[in-house]
Amino acid sequence: MSSPIRTLFTAALTFESACHVDVLPAGHRSRRLHGHSYLAKLRCALPPDWAAFPGGEVERLRDSLAAQVARLDYRLLNEVVTQPTDENLARWIRAHVDAPGIEQVGIQSTAHEGVDLDAAGHAHVWRRFAFQSAHRLPQVRPGHKCGRMHGHGFEVIVHADQDIGKSDLAIDYDRLEALWAPLSAQLDHACLNDVPGLENPTSELLSSWLWKRLEPALPALSWVTVYETGSSGAHYDGTRYRIWKEFSLDSALQLRRAPQGSVLRRIHGHTYVLRLHLSAPLDTVMGWTMDFGDVKELFSPIFDMLDHRPLHETAELEDCDTASLARWILGKAREVLPALDRVDLYETRGCGAIVLAGDEGPALPV
Repeated sequence: MSSPIRTLFTAALTFESACHVDVLPAGHRSRRLHGHSYLAKLRCALPPDWAAFPGGEVERLRDSLAAQVARLDYRLLNEVVTQPTDENLARWIRAHVDAPGIEQVGIQSTAHEGVDLDAAGHAHVWRRFAFQSAHRLPQVRPGHKCGRMHGHGFEVIVHADQDIGKSDLAIDYDRLEALWAPLSAQLDHACLNDVPGLENPTSELLSSWLWKRLEPALPALSWVTVYETGSSGAHYDGTRYRIWKEFSLDSALQLRRAPQGSVLRRIHGHTYVLRLHLSAPLDTVMGWTMDFGDVKELFSPIFDMLDHRPLHETAELEDCDTASLARWILGKAREVLPALDRVDLYETRGCGAIVLAGDEGPALPV
């Protein structure tokens, strides 16, 4: 039996603030007064009548988040939150934002680290790392470009689930960095095929290779994410693999159901970020769940129906809001990509909709 389709609406906003985190050990740099360009993120399963009109959910959710972010912007955060760790800031936003059905709240204090609270209130602390390496995939068909030796600026995100209840600090980012250091020494400026256990270094097998080396020292490890490129990668949680492929769409639209006088009824446009997420068993010979190139090729006809097009002229679309569009993409793309179980569509940074036909999986930075 197929899973029911669920829709989550998303919003994200930046704020500039100073803080000092006194709960950290003496001498830690973050005990000193410092500042960040933060990003606050929100995901909600909203009731159908919450917004003023169907398609107005993203705008209202963004306004609800903005009302709370304004209380943090250009402030000393210690005046608002006693110990302003990323986790405690996320918990403060969750407690104060006026929105129903909250399933995730996130804070990114930098582009490389942050905390996401899941629906159960668990804090998933994450840290992003980078390394520069060469590899080739020995199992691909003759003539496949990945069979040639080439290289990537890989990125890895380590996610750790720490339900800390009422304590002030979960997992220090420095702890994640210390665990990463010996792995970086093996992978950075190396040929991955020469690393024991990575003779077939696909993104999927690299993610599970990293899991096996991190989990014994980090029992709270929840996901390992590998970016092979800026637009594709794989996740592993100890048992399951997921991959994603990202696209950029430049499209025009107008919302048919917006009220008279709304700017959303006028023809306007977005550079959308679209992510397709797929979950499938690992092909033990190829070392992947699916070739990223095959995903791109199979999705290409659908992409061409959307990119550099006036979406409101597509008769198949109920409307052009991100939720309607993401649902349409999921249904259309599953005809050729049956492993597809999630579509993320953002009209601006972090603002849009996620449509799910399975597990949500880990949050990716936006």
